Amino acid sequence: MITQKSINEISYKIIGCAIEVHKHLGPGLLESVYESCFIDEMRSCGLEIKSQVVIPIHYKGKNLGGSLKLDLLVNDLVIVEEKAVEQMIPLYKAQLLSYLKLSGKPKGLLINFNCENIKEQLVSMVTPEFAKLPKE
Repeated sequence: MITQKSINEISYKIIGCAIEVHKHLGPGLLESVYESCFIDEMRSCGLEIKSQVVIPIHYKGKNLGGSLKLDLLVNDLVIVEEKAVEQMIPLYKAQLLSYLKLSGKPKGLLINFNCENIKEQLVSMVTPEFAKLPKE
């Protein structure tokens, strides 16, 4: 059964994997390098990863096709949007929020690998779908 607790446990594993990758690689590399290592790290922790997932655009009840791609979908529940940027801007949070709304997934993480401390720039978002889930 999917619960808030189980989703939070997945998120905790994801963050731990991001920290592990960052510990070994440090800041300053391309996002694609971090993504490859991050996917490998998460898979070694037993997480199921889909990358570059196309999200269909639904507008007024019509499916207009898929033109948005989210970076990673973990265990078909948590969206992970990766960045390797000098500065996080509000647009990145808006992007994650849009992906969450369009996909109907309960939780998302925005992770910037180009920083000194991943936890300081980590953004976690939940949706109304998350709130509807049982706590445990």
